[in-house]
Amino acid sequence: MEVEHKAYARVGLLGNPSDVYGGRAVSFAVAGLWATVRLRPSDELLVQPHPRHDLVAFPSLTALVDRLEGGGYYGGVRLLLAICKVFHSHCRRNGIALDDKNFTLSYDTNIPRQAGLSGSSAIVCAALSCLLDFYNVRDKIRVEVRPNLILDAEKELGIVAGLQDRVAQVYGGLVYMDFSQEHMDKLGHGIYTPLDVNLLPPLYLIYAENPSDSGKVHSSVRQRWFDGDQFIISSMKEVAQQAYDGHNALLQKNYTDLARLMNRNFDLRRQMFGDDALGALNIKMVEVARSVGAASKFTGSGGAVVALCPDGDAQAELLKKVCQEAGFVVELIQVAPSVLTEEELASLSDHH
Repeated sequence: MEVEHKAYARVGLLGNPSDVYGGRAVSFAVAGLWATVRLRPSDELLVQPHPRHDLVAFPSLTALVDRLEGGGYYGGVRLLLAICKVFHSHCRRNGIALDDKNFTLSYDTNIPRQAGLSGSSAIVCAALSCLLDFYNVRDKIRVEVRPNLILDAEKELGIVAGLQDRVAQVYGGLVYMDFSQEHMDKLGHGIYTPLDVNLLPPLYLIYAENPSDSGKVHSSVRQRWFDGDQFIISSMKEVAQQAYDGHNALLQKNYTDLARLMNRNFDLRRQMFGDDALGALNIKMVEVARSVGAASKFTGSGGAVVALCPDGDAQAELLKKVCQEAGFVVELIQVAPSVLTEEELASLSDHH
């Protein structure tokens, strides 16, 4: 049987990047921006290159260089290969029998590249869903464990990241996550709580057409954390606390509080990482949004910004105007619904 799955881009609303440091996060999946992976049975196992993202044939040397400067060296094939390996290893380690059959994997995506919207992990997440169904092992690999597998596949490729994005993509919808060390040690994963997407106010996505790389940001902060730098440790604790407070603000629909927490989340990130790591274009997106009184912060580690207009529609119109004048794309976010089945949702409540 042929299977196809979709995984959505994600927006980190609060708490990022504390997910890498035993913190907390509130994130949601974005409808309209997704990666799809298709798996069909075949005689030999084939991972198909994407006609645009995995180009190896070019009309000229100039075209090759333009492509590399615009999109980097990496397409999605390596991501698909990595999740196949991690999935197979996990099943073998846990005594999950896999039928001896082959398949062809192909993918497509409309998530903007390097925009801090987790385009890479969306491809991996959709591929994992295909593998679960093709081998009929969805009930043998728990929902809470799947984000770890996606992260493991990316670690295979040297991608530095936390679990937050993968949780948002495995679950869909809006999720509150607690990555405290005690949970990670005891369970091997965090505690993930799906929330009603209707708790969210209108939010806007802002991004540049040609953003910089979103993967270079965690560098010196991680080392300083390991070295016991008190400023970094206390700042990460505060960032995690913002997700906790933001979760409560959402439950009460207190959007004034939410706006304040979003701004503070970004300000702390800026203090920890410094302007060079964040990048001038990324900082400008935040500042343009704030120039009309909107709250704004990165969706991830740069490349795109999520904005909240606490004063309503007139402020939102102003936001659109200043963003377009600055040359940024701005759009109202539609939140993707939960992608879990009824059985999977029931299994979550059993584990909590």
